[in-house]
Amino acid sequence: MDPIKQRFDDAYRQITASGSPWELASVELEGRAFKAFRNAASDIRELFAAGRAHGDREFLVYEGERWSFTRLFALADAISNALILDAAVAKGDRVAIAMRNYPEWIAAFIGITSAGAVAVPLNSWGRTEELEYALDDAGARVVFCDHQRLEYLAPRLGERGSLAIVARSGPEAMPEHSLTLESFVSGHTGATAPHVSIAPHDLAMMLYTSGTTGKPKGAASTHLAVCQAVACFECSGTAAAMANPEAIGAMMQSGFAPTVMLAYPLFHVSGLYSVFMLSLRAGRRIVMMYKWDVANALEYIETERVTMFTGAPSMLLELLESPDFAGHDTSSLMSLGAGGAATPGKLAKLMFERVRNPFPGAGWGMTETNALGSSFTGQAFGHRMGSSGFVQPIIELRFLDEEGEEVPQGVPGHIWLKSITLIQGYWNRPDANAKEFRDGWFNTGDIGYLDSDGYLFLSDRAKDMVIRGGENVYPLEIESTLMNRPDVIETVAFGVPDEQMGEEVALIVRTAAGADLDADTVRAWLRERLAGFKVPRYVEFASEPLPRNVMQKILKKDIRADFLRRHGHA
Repeated sequence: MDPIKQRFDDAYRQITASGSPWELASVELEGRAFKAFRNAASDIRELFAAGRAHGDREFLVYEGERWSFTRLFALADAISNALILDAAVAKGDRVAIAMRNYPEWIAAFIGITSAGAVAVPLNSWGRTEELEYALDDAGARVVFCDHQRLEYLAPRLGERGSLAIVARSGPEAMPEHSLTLESFVSGHTGATAPHVSIAPHDLAMMLYTSGTTGKPKGAASTHLAVCQAVACFECSGTAAAMANPEAIGAMMQSGFAPTVMLAYPLFHVSGLYSVFMLSLRAGRRIVMMYKWDVANALEYIETERVTMFTGAPSMLLELLESPDFAGHDTSSLMSLGAGGAATPGKLAKLMFERVRNPFPGAGWGMTETNALGSSFTGQAFGHRMGSSGFVQPIIELRFLDEEGEEVPQGVPGHIWLKSITLIQGYWNRPDANAKEFRDGWFNTGDIGYLDSDGYLFLSDRAKDMVIRGGENVYPLEIESTLMNRPDVIETVAFGVPDEQMGEEVALIVRTAAGADLDADTVRAWLRERLAGFKVPRYVEFASEPLPRNVMQKILKKDIRADFLRRHGHA
């Protein structure tokens, strides 16, 4: 076996054994056995209790504001009491959060779930139609929002029977059916967290999927699933530390207090778990970004001595390739995590070149798994660039062909996942539940494989695969290969109809300023590295950044639609 993987396996074996902190057990749910952590918290209140112990230590830094753990929990407890006593919110009621990254977002989430209600974080980039759809679908009567989201929702609050609680409302008068957060909690200052009976299988939160096809779906998670996911992240982090003692030693000797920069939106599992929940429990300081901006990020790293940054690969590339990177003191930065998309080889090289004593990592997960799937950090990351890590201890994977049969190891297949952290299902969507869930397994929609040493590689999303003349072509492979050129900033590949071959591959490329790159050079570069049938027939160049969503994922569907329109396929 690969010696690096062996070190991880040995670490996992030690910390999950009987009597160990992350002891594994078998739990039966609906007649099916699942792996679980015996000592994990049973509900989110117990999960968050560790954060209360950090007291007056600084927890959140937001544009000059500094919040201690005590201050945050005081607001969260006031919110819990106000929800129950003033807003008549009962256990199981859905309460939404529609705001950008603010300290009040975190306080609202803690307050909602501690009251036994179901937290429903909404996409803060959404406009009126998307926000109202999610509120109606979830049946949320109360929504915590900021002033911009209030403007979108205010006209129909009365019609919908909703109450908006507005953080950072400004001097303007509040419209009907809305209150400032300050007035909402004013009668509950100093109150302790209310006692509410919460069972592990009660719903804790509901996150709406991106809605790439049709309307977004509410992914409903139990307290059990959330707590097991957090325990798994902590277990994986401990295993990574044990497998990389030199890197951990360098971090501890640096003298910098653990500080993580939050660039992900909190309504996404990456920001919710990897930054907020894990930091709250561990006592790590969070430097919050209102939105991603590379200039601000470099300033925060220097002034706040940020030690950890987890972001989309595009964010990390922008940070490490910034001409201003060398002009800032980034000596505190060591731990870098890439999630949400495949990690280009160029990014991995930049991490080792630009960061002193780097402790890089990558992972794969999704909303429906509560962010779990695979992960690795440290030496393994550089050892198998392009991998998404090792399968985590409470995750089981199967790789199937189109007929539902297992494929041989090393052959890309549709990834099905089984875990105690899977969502209970999609809210009000029996059609989707019947299609995507089967006998305890979930169809992730990804295609990938495990190599002979147990490293997971993602080939592509199933919906993005191109079938050209009977051959499967994975656009992600083409994109990742071309991204290794230093003169390429970003690229996107997709399939387009073709009468002869069924589909052909089109490629859009954005190059660095002054790059001398044409379509023939791109094809020649790819032909040297890929099979001939994978080389794109169409190659075009973009002068402006490719459109991306809030998670910095390229909007491939929109780009493809524009390409088809311009080429007369609309």
